[in-house]
Amino acid sequence: MLPFASCLPGSLLLWALLLLLLGAASPQDSEEPDSYTECTDGYEWDPDSQHCRDVNECLTIPEACKGEMKCINHYGGYLCLPRSAAVINDLHGEGPPPPVPPAQHPNSCPPGYEPDEQESCVDVDECAQALHDCRPSQDCHNLPGSYQCTCPDGYRKIGPECVDIDECRYRYCQHRCVNLPGSFRCQCEPGFQLGPNNRSCVDVNECDMGAPCEQRCFNSYGTFLCRCHQGYELHRDGFSCSDIDECSYSSYLCQYRCVNEPGRFSCHCPQGYQLLATRLCQDIDECESGAHQCSEAQTCVNFHGGYRCVDTNRCLEPYVQVSDNRCLCPASNPLCREQPSSIVHRYMSITSERSVPADVFQIQATSVYPGAYNAFQIRAGNSQGDFYIRVRLWTEPYSSTRYTRCPRPQSRRLGL
Repeated sequence: MLPFASCLPGSLLLWALLLLLLGAASPQDSEEPDSYTECTDGYEWDPDSQHCRDVNECLTIPEACKGEMKCINHYGGYLCLPRSAAVINDLHGEGPPPPVPPAQHPNSCPPGYEPDEQESCVDVDECAQALHDCRPSQDCHNLPGSYQCTCPDGYRKIGPECVDIDECRYRYCQHRCVNLPGSFRCQCEPGFQLGPNNRSCVDVNECDMGAPCEQRCFNSYGTFLCRCHQGYELHRDGFSCSDIDECSYSSYLCQYRCVNEPGRFSCHCPQGYQLLATRLCQDIDECESGAHQCSEAQTCVNFHGGYRCVDTNRCLEPYVQVSDNRCLCPASNPLCREQPSSIVHRYMSITSERSVPADVFQIQATSVYPGAYNAFQIRAGNSQGDFYIRVRLWTEPYSSTRYTRCPRPQSRRLGL
């Protein structure tokens, strides 16, 4: 064929090539079908619209996506995405939009409505039939003939998405704020609780709610204080109370003996004494109060802490009793020449534990005759040498004698 064509002129060669091309094409055209009914994967032929339409695999394939994934139909296929994911449609893409399948029955209702069995136009609930394009973060609200995509409470729309509002930025809470998805929660510091408005904090009275104070509880703003009764002190734990031993702090609280008691102390006196006020001890005068057991022939002599019964008449021969405590030796009696003219019996109480030496008592003798000689001596009760006599003389016809106690802290009764 090439050698033959090469021998033809140029114009004839062009015509020959054209005829060959036409001859080759004519049998192929005769074999082509009048229309195409085959579509690519993910599409199916729609005889009404005479176009290939997308197959919604999310409806035709049972459980197309497993687990927590959601099925999103796509041109020619489908996607399994997390439920929180959003698909942004590319409205400005180069590809043509998918064909809309024609209605099987003519719809004479306005957009957003469809005829019912009685051929009345009823609203189409796009939200219930998933015919909306609301994002997963948005709520779909059906409207007559349409629908609306809104953000839930606590969210606001930023671009195409709903974003959580951080209410804590606006200082709604008095103390602390905790932001939550779509909401917030107020919290209070220890010692406070939320008020009726769930935002402000009010003080909690821990004392009325069983505070662990052992004795006394004082409520304060945001906390409480434990205190103890008088005579107790607060323990280290701040709740319990311990007794204070007041007697251990000082030896001068009581005159005689201090006795510690729970929350207090008391002063005790020895036998024969009674408590004066709260701390001092006072001698009980049994002779004056009649709390003695002396007979009629005896005289009650009171001393510190007790009493003694002595014979009323202590005068011995040749002395004669002239008063309750005085004995006189008559000058007419020859036996009285070497005896003192009179004896006076006196009793005194000497307190123990006093500093020594100390003057116990002082007596003074007078004489009506100048140059008279007076002698003083301790006749009884001084066997251990607890007492001694100290004489002081004056130029006047008087002499004074002091009976001084020696350094022995014991009580003795003197007999002169």
